[in-house]
Amino acid sequence: MNGYNPPPAFRGFSAEAFAFLKDLADNQNREWFEAHKPIYEREVKEPLAGLVVSLGQALAAKNIDFCCDPKRAIFRIHKDVRFSKDKKPYKTNAGATLTRDGERRSPGVLYIHVDPEGSFAAGGFYRPEPPQLHAIRRRIMARPEDIKAILGSLEASGLRLEQDDILKRTPSGFEAVEPPELGALLRLKSLIVRRALSRKLLADGDALIVELVDFADLVHPVLRFGWAAIS
Repeated sequence: MNGYNPPPAFRGFSAEAFAFLKDLADNQNREWFEAHKPIYEREVKEPLAGLVVSLGQALAAKNIDFCCDPKRAIFRIHKDVRFSKDKKPYKTNAGATLTRDGERRSPGVLYIHVDPEGSFAAGGFYRPEPPQLHAIRRRIMARPEDIKAILGSLEASGLRLEQDDILKRTPSGFEAVEPPELGALLRLKSLIVRRALSRKLLADGDALIVELVDFADLVHPVLRFGWAAIS
């Protein structure tokens, strides 16, 4: 026996989980956190680990391949404040990033964000490395009809690429692109799709898994398009 204890089956996030995260925002000190750490472990960390495992199983059934190892996917609650002006030591949200190989810096992600101020799922390419982003842009240029069809399917489902991470000017080498909407797509620094997750949904384990699998299924064509460009 290797001593591995799988996380409990995912049943959803409790009201106590959100209360803990909200209280943590007002108690950014080690003494408070250590006194309330059992709540964090029981109501936040363990359910998030269970979600990652259960979601991985559901995604595999849809042939959407992500590494769903909680130890690699879940972000630590402790912040890295070495290079930050904000020296508060703890995050006030919980999150997990799924990639194909389990490395968080790998291009193409499915991200889950649990937050009293607003939870969401996101998928796509967040700030890929310059060579990767250049390759994706070149594939957009080479296969405009493919990306238009992918974005059309997203919009039909009420989703669209986030537009707030964008260059003011068309990147070098792509200035002559037509039509204008394609030029706007090439100015994006991230290709990310987001869907809000309600508190009610997060409390229902089965419903949340269904919602996340549906979201991943819709975003998967964006991921495949980008992966094909990068590879």
